[in-house]
Amino acid sequence: MTRKIIHIDMDAFYASVEQRDNPAYRGKPIAVGGSPEGRGGVVSTASYEARKFGVRSAMPSKQALKLCPDIIFVYPRFEAYKEASRKIRAIFERYTDLIEPLSLDEAFLDVTVDKQGIGSALDIAKLIKEQIKQETGLTASAGVSSSKFVAKIASDLQKPDGLTFIGPSKIEAFMEKLPVEKFFGVGKVTAERMNKMGLHTGADLKKMTEEELVHFFGKSGRFFYKIVRGIDNREVQPHREHKSMGAEDTFSYDLSDIEEMYTMLEKIAGTVCKRLDKYELKGRTITLKVKFHDFKQITRNHSFTYLLNDYDTIVNTAKELLNNVNMHGKKVRLLGISLSNFTEMHLPEKKSKKDGQLELF
Repeated sequence: MTRKIIHIDMDAFYASVEQRDNPAYRGKPIAVGGSPEGRGGVVSTASYEARKFGVRSAMPSKQALKLCPDIIFVYPRFEAYKEASRKIRAIFERYTDLIEPLSLDEAFLDVTVDKQGIGSALDIAKLIKEQIKQETGLTASAGVSSSKFVAKIASDLQKPDGLTFIGPSKIEAFMEKLPVEKFFGVGKVTAERMNKMGLHTGADLKKMTEEELVHFFGKSGRFFYKIVRGIDNREVQPHREHKSMGAEDTFSYDLSDIEEMYTMLEKIAGTVCKRLDKYELKGRTITLKVKFHDFKQITRNHSFTYLLNDYDTIVNTAKELLNNVNMHGKKVRLLGISLSNFTEMHLPEKKSKKDGQLELF
């Protein structure tokens, strides 16, 4: 039986909740998170009015202010976002129990066999979008296909408030036209490398053998080989667990100045915190990854006795770990930060008399 997969992605979720709850923000460019004052921070979510000026998630607040001088910075209200997410999840559950949340604002749904016997994944996606609008006042975009990869890409094609269906017979042709930048696992650096090799679309990737793709792109090459041919057998995983959450950046030139490395760590830590917020995750272990110009790689980590996900602790710990790395005069081509050890995060918490931090019983 051909799978019927829906990917639902809320439109500018945090910013849309703020505009819904505060009429003064409607029609205005707003950014949730960050502040251009002091050390500043990073944008968590930007409204579509701000995105017209080039403001994007994970962008430094000061850069956002330069692009859009009238932007309004709004302090995040995660309880409001979680409450909206719970209502949206309840809507999903009317149609299927096979739900794989990717964050507060997006999820995969397998409706191959739906609870209401509707049969059409496209009709179910329409109903879900309508009910989200009626019951939360928010808009969602949906992608419908027979695989997770294509459904996720489809949900982004007609944002905001979009609905895109890509049937099984059209997947391979769709993948051939897809720019390599849209492929999962292809970041800016890999995309530039592909472009230099004359690889601009899925059709270009399709001309290469699996061995060639693995040679140039490692294990990701196998994924590229299959997905460009429409092969994606991954199931929707209702009980998916995260073992770690992080971000990394490969630089356009090798770094040797420690202050420049600090700046990069601040940017990376902002991305990590955004992802932790979306997944509602807290962990105990912060890991720093350093790759040198000769491609040798090391990791350093520090574990805490309590759960955390705050920006200051993460970035300051990463900097301290970097200070303890003996560079031996080597330049750095990549830095990464991750948080792990989530295993007990859902247990009750209490205040520690010793340090005032939240810790487990």
